Amino acid sequence: MAFMLRAASAAIFLIVSLATAGAQALKPSASAQGFHSRARLIAGGEQGEAQLAGVEITLDPGFKTYWRTPGDSGLPPRFDWSGSENLASAEIRWPAPARHEDAAGVTYVYAKQVVLPVLVKAKDRSRPVKLALSLEYGVCKDICIPAHANLALDLSGAASSRGAIEAALAKVPVPQALGAQGPLSVLSVAPLSGGKPAFTATIRAPSGAKPALFAEGPEHWYLSTSAPDEAGRIAVTVEEKPKDASGRVPVVLTLVADGQAVETQIDLDGSGVPR
Repeated sequence: MAFMLRAASAAIFLIVSLATAGAQALKPSASAQGFHSRARLIAGGEQGEAQLAGVEITLDPGFKTYWRTPGDSGLPPRFDWSGSENLASAEIRWPAPARHEDAAGVTYVYAKQVVLPVLVKAKDRSRPVKLALSLEYGVCKDICIPAHANLALDLSGAASSRGAIEAALAKVPVPQALGAQGPLSVLSVAPLSGGKPAFTATIRAPSGAKPALFAEGPEHWYLSTSAPDEAGRIAVTVEEKPKDASGRVPVVLTLVADGQAVETQIDLDGSGVPR
């Protein structure tokens, strides 16, 4: 079912993107109106040897957009920086999403507004970086519809939105080892017996918080997570995986609660069992 939802979303994205390609072939600017949304590039000044920028997406009431892993349906943002000048790299940092559950399944989303921080490195630090971004992102209320924006920004002359970018950076999950001490952590993982490959992640979260866990595997691995039980256990199920999978399979577990977020990597074997 999850595969069918993802395939349907991808087909809709392709059809609508092709239909709107001509309308979007306008001269890029720092902001652009999309389907029930608005996207813009913002600047944040120097950050060590790099520069801060951000991709800001503002959504109409009731609409959502998706994290890098969308969940059972939806489409992650796609970034094409190839038209930029003097750009060596543009690294997206991902604030933690929210878990949204409805009749279509569980998705990992942002609502209202999100800033995706970008760590920009210049080829030549003595020259300005001029960003040009072709952005595709999904917008959802009852069904996922693609939006497209052609954006451009000269970082040397742009007004600073550093506060908004730093606020978003504060929501990016902090790397943390399995079993680490602290108020928010993934304490352990253990195999679960049953039909599909699955395991239990035992977590610690602040009292009264409503934690959510997001699980990401390599390409062609799709994992789902349950809500936590009273003992802080969350079931993680391998919904799909390559038939010939073998060796070490890295999986990232992102745990979110009370405005905090941590990111823990574990390893599965080819059958989906924790190593």
